[in-house]
Amino acid sequence: MTWTFLCVLAGGLAGVWTVADPAAQATPEAASAPRLIIRMDDVGFCHAANQAAKRVLEEGVCTSISVIVTTPWLDEAVEILRRHPEVSVGVHLTLNAEWREYRWGPVLPYSEVPSLVDEHGRFFPSRATFFAHKPKTEEVEKELRAQIKLALDKGLPVSYVDYHMGTAMSTPKLQQVVERLAAEFKLGVSRYFGEIDAPSVYRAAPQDKLTEGIRIMEGLKEPKLYLFVIHPGLNTPEMAAMTDLNPGGLENMAAHRQGETDMLCSPAFQAAIEKSGLQLIGYKELRDTGLDRMSRPWVAEPYGQTTQPAPEPVTKPKM
Repeated sequence: MTWTFLCVLAGGLAGVWTVADPAAQATPEAASAPRLIIRMDDVGFCHAANQAAKRVLEEGVCTSISVIVTTPWLDEAVEILRRHPEVSVGVHLTLNAEWREYRWGPVLPYSEVPSLVDEHGRFFPSRATFFAHKPKTEEVEKELRAQIKLALDKGLPVSYVDYHMGTAMSTPKLQQVVERLAAEFKLGVSRYFGEIDAPSVYRAAPQDKLTEGIRIMEGLKEPKLYLFVIHPGLNTPEMAAMTDLNPGGLENMAAHRQGETDMLCSPAFQAAIEKSGLQLIGYKELRDTGLDRMSRPWVAEPYGQTTQPAPEPVTKPKM
């Protein structure tokens, strides 16, 4: 079953979004071999995340990097990515700051988006607290547009957007905001190209992530487009000091993120990708094949009433 929605910008029609079961979105070029996007999230949020991304880009495997642009570590991320034009770059649209010891706020002056921030001008830590403060859709759109513009102004070759903690896609109105912005800037939207989410290693024990990652790669056999989402990091004092304020946040987060970094850099993991015949692809290539190939993979429902799986990442509990 499919549905069609109009995505409208001020001044005219931006696009028509078809909504379908992702399993029915196979494309002709996907018929011969499985394809895989390896997307690293949260790059730019701190030094340890940036250095983990640098290591993966030099030693490991990834095809797309989603950058948080609202933190003081953005410029370091930009410099790292400038040396790696082969990787697709996305804006990790951010409306939350989930770490107790390290909180960030919007790109815009917080006086311009007061419904999105606490009394200190910082983003709320969870989706629940974000929506409890009744964010104004027009302020969300204003801030997310500023985030994309900042990424472009910094020289990042942005080809797609996605959504930190799923917040920017948590209601019908916010989903339409993201779609409008993607149309405005001619960007892809992660999960709008018919991607199938591969199982995640997010909650696997740090010492088990490599084994689990290899098992996942070996299981991606069907001729589909798969998305494997990873959160890189290093087990340094900086990252180890951070506490996730979300319910169900991982303890010893730094060790978990170090484990995911090590997995991507493991020759055994890379061999498993090759053995499975997976063709690596990034969002830059998907965007360049035509944005008209995108379709809305789910219809957002009001936050707190959804029956859909949380879109990002799929293994995190709903907050």
